[in-house]
Amino acid sequence: MKWTSALAIYLLFLALSAFFVLPFHGRKAADDDTPLVKGQDHGAPATFRPARILLQMTIVATIGFAIYYAAYVNGWVNPDVLAGRA
Repeated sequence: MKWTSALAIYLLFLALSAFFVLPFHGRKAADDDTPLVKGQDHGAPATFRPARILLQMTIVATIGFAIYYAAYVNGWVNPDVLAGRA
């Protein structure tokens, strides 16, 4: 596998990891005792920590890519199996 292909696949894992990480974040501002700013949605998070979210996304993406790469290198899944020819 070329390094550019590996990078593209890792970036896909990074983007998809947002769907696994983001649902676990967010105490709602309405649940917190802090006053809401005019126009703020009640479901908006009380605090937003993008660095922490990116770190967790990176960890999830790295683990997922490592599993994918191990399967690719060891030939656990090949195109013939996926296409139903084997």
